[in-house]
Amino acid sequence: QVQLVESGGGLVQAGGSLRLSCAASGRTFSSYAMAWFRRTPGKEREFVAAITWSYGSSYYADSVKGRFTISRDNAKNTVYLQMNSLQPEDTAVYYCNADPRGVRITTTRFGDYWGQGTQVTVSS
Repeated sequence: QVQLVESGGGLVQAGGSLRLSCAASGRTFSSYAMAWFRRTPGKEREFVAAITWSYGSSYYADSVKGRFTISRDNAKNTVYLQMNSLQPEDTAVYYCNADPRGVRITTTRFGDYWGQGTQVTVSS
């Protein structure tokens, strides 16, 4: 069983920045594939960014490319999402996702474990 705890959400003005954190349980975090998704009311869950376990390669949705950065600190069992140039359309609940088998998470394939979510609200 993997537990994921997100933090760092909040209210920010358009153009501002936030950094989300996701702390994961487990002694083999370095082998987890990790990702961030988001959901807004009335919409399906949307892939935001993913990072692999092996080389730390990162992948982004087109809507956030160039503005968001996913990273990981294996010593702290934590994955981050640095969000810059935030826009009102980025408002959502952001969820951390993990695949302990290390299989890359994509727009259509996600891991078995989810955090509880953290609210990000961007005002115009």
